[in-house]
Amino acid sequence: MEELIPLGPEDRAILDLECRTIAGHTCKVVRLAAEDRPAFDVARLRARVAERIAFAPALTRRLGGTAHNPGWVADEDFDLSAHVVAAPVDGPVDGPELLALIARLFEQRLDRTRPLWRIDTVALADGGSALIWRIHHSLADGTATVRYARALLWDDGAEASMTVAQAHAAHAADEARRRAHLAGFLRREYARGECRSPFDGTIGTRREVAFAAVPLPALHEAALKLDGATVNDAVLTIVAGAVGRWVRQRHGELGTIRVRVPVSLHHEGDEVANHDSFFSVGLPLNEPDPVARLRATHAATSERKLDRDAQYREHLLHELSGLPPLENFVTRMERNPRRFALSVSNVPGPREPVSVLGAPVAHLHSIAEIGERHALRVSATSLAGLLCFGLCADPHLVDELQLMADGIEAEAQALFAAAEVA
Repeated sequence: MEELIPLGPEDRAILDLECRTIAGHTCKVVRLAAEDRPAFDVARLRARVAERIAFAPALTRRLGGTAHNPGWVADEDFDLSAHVVAAPVDGPVDGPELLALIARLFEQRLDRTRPLWRIDTVALADGGSALIWRIHHSLADGTATVRYARALLWDDGAEASMTVAQAHAAHAADEARRRAHLAGFLRREYARGECRSPFDGTIGTRREVAFAAVPLPALHEAALKLDGATVNDAVLTIVAGAVGRWVRQRHGELGTIRVRVPVSLHHEGDEVANHDSFFSVGLPLNEPDPVARLRATHAATSERKLDRDAQYREHLLHELSGLPPLENFVTRMERNPRRFALSVSNVPGPREPVSVLGAPVAHLHSIAEIGERHALRVSATSLAGLLCFGLCADPHLVDELQLMADGIEAEAQALFAAAEVA
């Protein structure tokens, strides 16, 4: 009889959340730089993953059990040729074609008769390559996916020096962190509400994605020099500036926008590797001066941190856990688009340069799914000295998304210029 690993309630909830308009997966896009070498070979990548898949046994399990007792079971017919594939395109693609391909793949659903992940490889017109890795949120969140990339893809991944038992222990700790995070993820990311924001609308099945990238050390230095602020303050500042440009062009003036900011509540010695909450903060969209916007953002986030908003929120939900009517009321209130218009997440990636089969990783972008009444999502992932942004939206509600991504880079340059003057 096959061993069944029961699904937790959060895992079942994220699977049940998937519907005609919402896909339950996350996505990492790994862009490999062009070099004087043969074109990237999907067979070589498949062989690399085959060598290391023992370090990530969760990726060899599929859904099983019964409707009353679902769980993960080993996929006896596990076939990497169904999970590491060539993208369905004819020949190399350029930048806009790559974005369209990612959006088209992101709209699709993963095959639930197999383990819930897939990597599509595609050659780029500039001589490089891209790996489009979709993985279901019931298997991994953004942080866990970065860990899986290190285990399976990076040439010098830490797991290469581990025994299989050590790697399994590390991934078990990460799975405990992911499960603790998932309940909060469900509360804050997928929601309905009554009031309108610029991104509040009934979403459809279509998706559009866009990318931006800014130098991370320069962003850190500018934030510190201009106001003693953090990188996260600077991220919120440039996102607010980019969103403000887009809103002014299409909706006129809008004073502030509420953004949900994840906060780690991890303490040294915790059994769980991470524990997440969040706070919501209003960002000034109509402030054209990036320095004034940074200072306003820094003041707002500092107040939330000083008042321990994220900790009190977590404590409140814990106290209400035995009172379902009150807990449900607070949860519905949190999900209302009036409480927040979009979520901006930031997942740490590799601190040093990495490569895949000898090809340097030039960019590492994250794409996260949008939710009902929240038609825009912004994700950031660091890679060595670069901060890579991934934007995902419903194109019927948020058009010309690349203009917003370009605005992120322009707003970052404005901060850098102000820091030079200062």
